[in-house]
Amino acid sequence: MEGEGRMRVRFVAALLLAGLAAGCGNKPGGAGPAAMIVQVVGFQSKQQPIQDKISLVGTLQANEAVEIKAEIDGTIDEIGFEEGQRVSKGQMLLRIDRVKLEAMLAEAEANLKLADANRKRYQALSETRAVSQQEVDQAVAAFEVGRSAVHLAKARLEDAVIAAPFDGVTGARSVSVGQFIAQGTPLTTLINSDPMKAEFHVPERYLAQIRDGQTVEVAVAAYPEDRFAGQVYFVSPQVDEATRTVLVKARIPNPDGRLRRGMFANLDLIVRVREQAIVVPEGALMLKGDAASIFVIGQNDIAEIRPVETGVRLAGWVEIASGLSEGETVVIEGTQKLWPGAKVKVALR
Repeated sequence: MEGEGRMRVRFVAALLLAGLAAGCGNKPGGAGPAAMIVQVVGFQSKQQPIQDKISLVGTLQANEAVEIKAEIDGTIDEIGFEEGQRVSKGQMLLRIDRVKLEAMLAEAEANLKLADANRKRYQALSETRAVSQQEVDQAVAAFEVGRSAVHLAKARLEDAVIAAPFDGVTGARSVSVGQFIAQGTPLTTLINSDPMKAEFHVPERYLAQIRDGQTVEVAVAAYPEDRFAGQVYFVSPQVDEATRTVLVKARIPNPDGRLRRGMFANLDLIVRVREQAIVVPEGALMLKGDAASIFVIGQNDIAEIRPVETGVRLAGWVEIASGLSEGETVVIEGTQKLWPGAKVKVALR
């Protein structure tokens, strides 16, 4: 029995020694099996153009928009447009009956002719002192009044024809032929919508980054898949004290007329374009507080952790402003199981 006990003690001791030896062999760098290789997904960083954008909201306005109104009182004789019709500058839109206006012009011209004759006669008589200078002055004044009356009658006759002040599309018509209208009565609207104007307000902190000629990308709810590009042409010289913003306007080409006056617009104002920015998928980025880092695969497929500075973020991508060169391989999947110095097997994406 005593011999069997000594045998059991030796057997347990041997097992303990074997366990210690095995534990030492599994430590990193120790003798034993080959070091563990971690499977990861990698991506070779690349250069591509990248844009700094300011996202804003605004409203679309027509390039030109006016309310057409009657210049004089009168009865409508003719309407020369259809609602929603495209018209050219100078095209007749509406005409007021001119019979009375023509008669008034004829009367004014007759009165002017008489006043002119009287003026000349009094001027001739004044040379022989047959009339006083006061009478001559009155005759001259009557002539000038008559001439002004003719000019006014001609202007009223011209105002009887209302023409389009620019190329555009007419709006709804609010009057009819035969209707008597007073001066100032609204008749229709005229809109020139190519190009359109995008009006938006930019926070004053971005003022130093805004200038004429910058690109604006516009999106509207009516066409969610499309983007409409334009250019800034106006930056207000003053800041709105109430909102601390600056009014900015951009022209948006609209040859097919899809954009309409009054539309709500989401805008991206492109303030800077970098042609050779280094970008990687967002999955490569590791954040700890304000610090960012990535795993880079170095020589012999060894992972190293590297601090980086980030720039612009895009949909699924992030710019690496410093800390990474083009073509270096970064880990985009599997970072949670890595440590600095780990041996990896990379599947590039």
